[in-house]
Order: sequence, then C-alpha cells, then structure tokens
Amino acid sequence: MKKYKLIGTLSVVVLILFSQCKKDEENKYPHQLRFITEDYKPFNYLEESKLTGLAPDLLKEICNKLNIPFEVEVLPWSEGYSAAQADDNAMLFSTILNEERRDLFKWAGPFASLDWSFYAEAQNVLSLASLDDAKNVGSIGVLQDYAIEQYLVQQGFTNLVYCNDHIDAFNRLLNGEIDLYPSDRIVTEASMNSMGHSYYSVKSILPIRTEMVYFAFNKNVPDEVVADFQNEIDMLKQNGFLKSLYQKYMHRSDHPGTMQIYTENYPPLSFMNQYGEISGLGSELVYEIMQRNNIFVDIKVTSWSNAYELALHNPNFCLFTMERTEIRENLFQWVGPIATNSTYFYVKAGSGIVINSLEDARNLNAIGTVNSWYSDQILRDLGFTNLVSDPDPFVMTIKLMQEEVDAFVISSMVFPDILLKEGYDYNDVHPAYTLIATDTYISFSKNTPVSTVDVWQSTLDAMKQDGTYDAIYKRWLPE
Repeated sequence: MKKYKLIGTLSVVVLILFSQCKKDEENKYPHQLRFITEDYKPFNYLEESKLTGLAPDLLKEICNKLNIPFEVEVLPWSEGYSAAQADDNAMLFSTILNEERRDLFKWAGPFASLDWSFYAEAQNVLSLASLDDAKNVGSIGVLQDYAIEQYLVQQGFTNLVYCNDHIDAFNRLLNGEIDLYPSDRIVTEASMNSMGHSYYSVKSILPIRTEMVYFAFNKNVPDEVVADFQNEIDMLKQNGFLKSLYQKYMHRSDHPGTMQIYTENYPPLSFMNQYGEISGLGSELVYEIMQRNNIFVDIKVTSWSNAYELALHNPNFCLFTMERTEIRENLFQWVGPIATNSTYFYVKAGSGIVINSLEDARNLNAIGTVNSWYSDQILRDLGFTNLVSDPDPFVMTIKLMQEEVDAFVISSMVFPDILLKEGYDYNDVHPAYTLIATDTYISFSKNTPVSTVDVWQSTLDAMKQDGTYDAIYKRWLPE
C-alpha cells in the first residue's frame, strides 16, 4: 500500500510539473528578443560580473511581467549600435533618441534624461559663453556614435578627439590631453569615482542640451512588441517603480513622466523666478489647465533650441510658448492662441541705421537672431545670408549693444525684460522695422495623442469663457 501510495504521489507531482511547464509554454512571450547594452554607469554596468543599473533593473521588471527571458549582451557601444541595426530581433539600451537615430529604430520610453555639459579640468581657466566658443578650443573628447558626438558633428565641430570610453576621456581631460569632454553629472560622478577621483576634480563650464533615454528596437521588431514595452514603462512610472530606481541610481526623483512639459526663460511668457518657481503668462495658463485635468507634471526650463528639438522628436511632449507660423504649422499640434506677439528688427539707438524694407535688412553686415526661434526660421526661409545666431537671447542683446551686429530680430514682448536684466533701458534701442506679428500657442509634438491635445484646447476654451484666462493675461500683460 505504501508503494502504491508513493507511486500515486509521484504521479501527482509529475502531473503538476507537466501542467506548470505547459502553462509556462502557453504564457511564453510570442516574440524572441536579443537585448544589447554597454558598460555605462549608472544606466547599465557590470559589478562583480553582474549586470546592474537603472535600465537593466527596469528591463528585468518588464521581462518578468511579459514572461520574457532576461538575457543581455554587454558590448562596446559602437559594436552594439551596429548589431542592433543588423539584427531583426535586437533591442539596444540605454539609447538617446535624436534626429539622426529617430528613423533607424523603434522606441519605447523615455525612462531617463541626460543633461549634457562641457566639462573641463577643475583648475582650467577656460571660459565659454556659447557653443560657438567651444568650437575654438584646442580639442574636445568624444565617443564614436554617441548622441552627443553626432550632435557636435552636426553643429560643425572640427576639433573632436575620439576616446575609447568615459574613463579614457576623463583621464585625458585630467592629464591635459584634451580641453573639454561632454558628459552628464551622474555619469561624470560615476566615472570619477571609478578612477578614484573626486567629482570636483572637474567642473561643468557650459550646458549643452538635454536628451531623452529610451529602449531602441530594430525596425523589424513588430509594433505590438514595442507597444507592450511602452505600456509597461508607463505603468512602472505610474506605480512609483521607476521613481525608486531613479532615486537609487540617479540620486534624483525627477524621471521623465508619461508626458514631458518644457519651456524656456522668456519673460513675461515663461521664466524661473527668484524663488525657483516657473512663472509667467504661459506658465500660469499651463498650470491651470493641468490642475483642471488632474495632471501633475513638473515643468522644466531649458534653452529654446534644445526644447524645440526635443519637441520635434519625442512623443507626448509639450512645449510652450511657441509662435504658430507657416513653417511650423505641420510640425506640431497646437493649443491656443494665448497671446499676440510682434517681432521687430531692433537697432541700437543713435546708430543711424535705418530699415524701411526687408531689402534694407538684407544689405546690413550682420543681423542677430536666436537659434530655432521662429524669426530665425523666417529669415532663413527668405534667403537671408547675413545672420549671426546664438541660442541665448542675452548673448545676442550684448552683441547688439556692443555693435557686433547691426540689428537684432526679437519680440517686443520679451525684449524689454532682457534689456533690463543686462543693465540697459528700452530707450537704448529702436524698433526699426516690423518683421511679423504672430499668435503664440502651447505646442505638442506630432506623435502626441490627438485626444490629449483636444482636452487641453477645450480646457483653455473653458478658461476663456469663465474669465480665468483674462485674469491671468492681465496680470502679465496689462493694457
């Protein structure tokens, strides 16, 4: 009897195991994936031969939920980057989405952001006021196929020196073999610690740009697979899992949400006040729209050129305030209008420069513009070849007042505040000729759901009906 009982028990165990295997086989994810990454602390790195970091921990959680085996290859970036484009089943992480890469992969994210700056050795007296200044230094270290390297090449840098990895680059920086190295603070801290140096052995001397970090899938991976990953990422944002990883690995909690909202320092429409709060006409309208729809997203301030490119390429991205022009009409979705703005060719008072037509403006030696502002786009579209551009309107204001440019094209809404902050008075300049009068909007990236844009527009319309819009408008732009 004991023998038969044992056989019966074993039969039940075998049956349970068989049933479990069959169940696991039925639940197995229907598409095979090859995961590729690099050693890039704190996003993904090897520690005692074990892969760890923000991205692997996030990926492991997604794999658990989707019943996908968690197996990752660690390769040098350039090798992994090529393999991810060649293998139909590949997914590469952590990968920045930019203009060069957008159409090479399919994307799920973002799950992190990188704030690039130029770093120099701590005792280096080098000073940079703009990106153009960096083009004139002796040498800048970069890594092949990195997003920031692609960006600098696109911007016309010819003083780039290629390094093997972050450690090699920072060693060269400390030894004086290169003058600058573009990096993010978190990556810089991790690299310096690995080398046995303090973070304060180097210093950040110029912000460059912010970029979003994704999982990048080969173009032949089915859309439904990418959608599964995107859905899981969104849920892990909402339930706090990504926040906990961000705090652990990035020592911050401000990870990218399911929507990104950016603006620039552009008073009185948007700016950071003395208390570190985002304020201004556009900002208060955006905050009110979010509050009425129970949306809780931090607004981030960056340069206009940086925010504009992010809005062009990233889904679920809101950028305010933006002039709605013919050039931009089909590049974005629009909520508004929220104000009307006039833009002039400003000249320095007493300069004797007269502009009565666009042809007069073409004959000037130099006209100052701000990169990616609609005024810059309009003039380039009109064939102007005498433009001097900079991403910072304060830099261009100084150039005008020091007569390095003959005229500066800028909005009458924001120029008085910029002049005041630089120690000048509005009477120190003269609006010599009107370029354009346009309406200002809240813009959304093209791949933001139309339903989201519709909700924002209907909320703004309601605010105009109930008097809230007028109250906010008059606070910032009184008659």
